[in-house]
Amino acid sequence: MAERFSFRFIFVFVLSLFTSLPTQISADESAEGKEFVLTLDHSNFSDTISKHDFIVVEFYAPWCGHCKKLAPEYEKAASILSSHDPPIVLAKVDANEEKNREIATEYEVKGFPTIKILRNGGKNVQEYKGPREADGIVDHLKKQSGPASTEIKSADDASVFIGENKVVIVGVFPKFSGDEFENFTALAEKLRSDYDFAHTLDAKHLPRGESSVSGPLVRLFKPFDELFVDFKDFHVDALEKFIEETSVPLVTIFNNDPDNHPYVIKFFNSPHAKAMLFINFTVEDADSFKSKYREAAEQYRQDAISFLIGDLEASQGAFQYFGLKEDQVPLIIVQHNDGKKFLKPNLEADHIPTWLKAYKAGEVEHYKKSEPVPEVNNEPVKVVVADTLQEIVFNSGKNVLLEFYAPWCGHCKKLAPILDEVAVSYQNDADVVIAKLDATANDIPSDTFDVQGYPTLYFRSASGKISQYDGGRTKEDIIDFIEKNRDKTGQQEQATPQQEGAKDEL
Repeated sequence: MAERFSFRFIFVFVLSLFTSLPTQISADESAEGKEFVLTLDHSNFSDTISKHDFIVVEFYAPWCGHCKKLAPEYEKAASILSSHDPPIVLAKVDANEEKNREIATEYEVKGFPTIKILRNGGKNVQEYKGPREADGIVDHLKKQSGPASTEIKSADDASVFIGENKVVIVGVFPKFSGDEFENFTALAEKLRSDYDFAHTLDAKHLPRGESSVSGPLVRLFKPFDELFVDFKDFHVDALEKFIEETSVPLVTIFNNDPDNHPYVIKFFNSPHAKAMLFINFTVEDADSFKSKYREAAEQYRQDAISFLIGDLEASQGAFQYFGLKEDQVPLIIVQHNDGKKFLKPNLEADHIPTWLKAYKAGEVEHYKKSEPVPEVNNEPVKVVVADTLQEIVFNSGKNVLLEFYAPWCGHCKKLAPILDEVAVSYQNDADVVIAKLDATANDIPSDTFDVQGYPTLYFRSASGKISQYDGGRTKEDIIDFIEKNRDKTGQQEQATPQQEGAKDEL
């Protein structure tokens, strides 16, 4: 079994946003020890879900630190929501348990914790994207359990609902019927986990923008850039595209302000190339960098590039992921969805437009994250880093079994001594190499290796055939796989490792 995770690099950033979650809950708040969160597994999951029009399910792993931090907040929220009218049920599933793996696969669980909102007996599934502390969970789920769009009847309603620190979509209609209204409410239901929707008969109730319009139109309010945008195309696809593109700042700010975190998440979920400028926000010339960077964003916003500026203090997760050093700041890095990265360290504000122009012209070499090449590499299992992947795996002319692992992965630690035994078995066979690569510290070619969990093992034969190993985790299973998939040489009349072992036992 592999420890599952999402390989989108947003994962590193998102986790960093929740490291300060409260971890304690008082005895009074836990309602005298009663557990309000339902525990589900393969035996009762489907039956329980089918009985609820609205239920929230957390998929967790016992070893996951973020799950442990969330647990008391989730339980506290469940106790409060049990008194809601009607009650809102919170449940949990141990997705690390073998018997529950099929459920986790069905619900596309790729990281922990993953929280899903299930509606209509499980027929509609949405990702929970709300807060991770009890009060925030309660407020968010109360909204999610009600109508997808709220009617605004007065200026006071609008003031309370829209506020100043979030994206809100309001439909203005001459009547609450017709194709435009139906398309709007259908999209509100689809996107309700991501945005707040409202509708009104009178634009005069709304702040910002022309108040004499009668609609139908959609007014998107946001706390950045031009503050509001109107749109009149009510085809569902066009309206959804408008909302997704307009609800992201021209330049996303990544700092310690939690109000910015939703936009950071949207930035990393964007299908565009991602340009990131990292600076120290407190230095004297920070404003100059911000100004030049915004000008560049204006210039290239139509070229499928999204822009983010990150404060050094808040960006430690990013630096660890990309293998960057603080002494490279100010720096700019661009990442493509295929994993390629382009880096300019120690730049000046005036360098930004020049470097981006060179990047767009294809004149910048791509950057590769790699651990240092080991000075000594004489252990039975050879260490591979990004800078030696070609040499050891692709160009060696040998049969190579390569493990992609993470240092914190429990399953990888269990496999390590077994791989050592396999490697020792092949120590006299010059045509076979057993190797390992830390996938958290080195870039890997995603078009060749599909690593979606740890450990993942691939085998490349001497002639270049690549296959993923998905067999048992015993020495015998692995050796049997290697023998069946390796390219044979003239010396293959020699005993295989299993045969040699059998002779030793006689």
